[in-house]
Amino acid sequence: MNQEVTDDSPPTVPGHGPQRRRFLFVALSVLLVLSLGIGWFLSRSNAASTAQEASVTPLVTVVVPAVGTVDSTVSVTGLISARNDIPIGNEGDPARISEVLVEPGDHVRAGQVLARLNAVAAESQVHSAEASLEEMKANDLVAQAEWARAQQGSDLFSKEENDRRRNAAATAQAKVKAAQAQLADARNKLAHTTILAPSDGVILTRAAEIGQIAVPGTSVLFRLGRDGQIELRGQVAEPDVPRLQVGQSARVRLAGVDKTFDGKIWQIGAIIDPTTRQGTVRIALSSADENLRPGAFARGEIQVGSTTGAVLPQTAVLSDEQGAYVLLIGEGGKVARRDVTVAGARSDGLLVSRGLSGNERIVAVAGAFLRVGEAVTVATDPQAEPATGTAARTRPNTVSAQ
Repeated sequence: MNQEVTDDSPPTVPGHGPQRRRFLFVALSVLLVLSLGIGWFLSRSNAASTAQEASVTPLVTVVVPAVGTVDSTVSVTGLISARNDIPIGNEGDPARISEVLVEPGDHVRAGQVLARLNAVAAESQVHSAEASLEEMKANDLVAQAEWARAQQGSDLFSKEENDRRRNAAATAQAKVKAAQAQLADARNKLAHTTILAPSDGVILTRAAEIGQIAVPGTSVLFRLGRDGQIELRGQVAEPDVPRLQVGQSARVRLAGVDKTFDGKIWQIGAIIDPTTRQGTVRIALSSADENLRPGAFARGEIQVGSTTGAVLPQTAVLSDEQGAYVLLIGEGGKVARRDVTVAGARSDGLLVSRGLSGNERIVAVAGAFLRVGEAVTVATDPQAEPATGTAARTRPNTVSAQ
């Protein structure tokens, strides 16, 4: 009798067992060796690059200040405006505009007709008031006559009748005055259907259109610049306000216009804005030049005297909690700090009144990225002596900083 022999051991599965474990161990070992090699290579590269960067000193541009007498000015920014901007609207009853006779830019005279409103309703009110007045006058004549007869024949009428006629005469006179007032009001409303210029000047804007309803108190039909006077309404920094006086001359520049315009301060604001810490100054300008249009942005400079100092580029003057300062190229080509006093801002830089002698080499730009005591390389070392004169300025190198 044959016996069937069975094998209870599990079948061999590819990818499992000792062969798989050996394969994984070898793969992890290779990855570890590669990682360590790459890390070592990168660290050596970074160290080499850091050493190379440390060996290169910064290249800077310097300026040499020219200390002397410098005109002290105050900068102003603001908008060109009409000195007196008068809004013109309808002062009568609401009515439809029937005619517009002027355009923006037109020069007008006081009393000139600017526009006309539909006057049909106003004329009807005038006619009604005139008729009512005539009626009141007729009633007044009758009442006055009756009262006169009562006075002549006082014995013929009772006391009550005399009092009645006297009161009727007084009432008739009062009604006549009321009718006269109503007629004057109606004629005034009729007159307001013609919009007139209140003074000589220039039409700045026109919102009136034929067919539009002109509502009193809400509709501004025209804006008139009284007498065509133009000014610059500018903002001034709070420390500069005490240096200004009425009558000081100013030079005003407009964007896109090459020439400058002369003006004079005619008013200085009485308050300092608590939010912006700025004051207001109003500079009168000539209205003859058509480039001075209300609404245009303008910059002005007001000469307030002269001071001894130098004008430096704004990029050369730094500041921190200790105040304003500049960075100098000192002995051994190392950066040094010098505290300075800034007297004001100009269109060409900052006016430094104290802290400079005129022979310093000052870092022109990118000083915030340098450290005191750090060695630097000057792009082109100026050898000439500082210039002196009444208009002191700085003399820069010819290459830019890196």
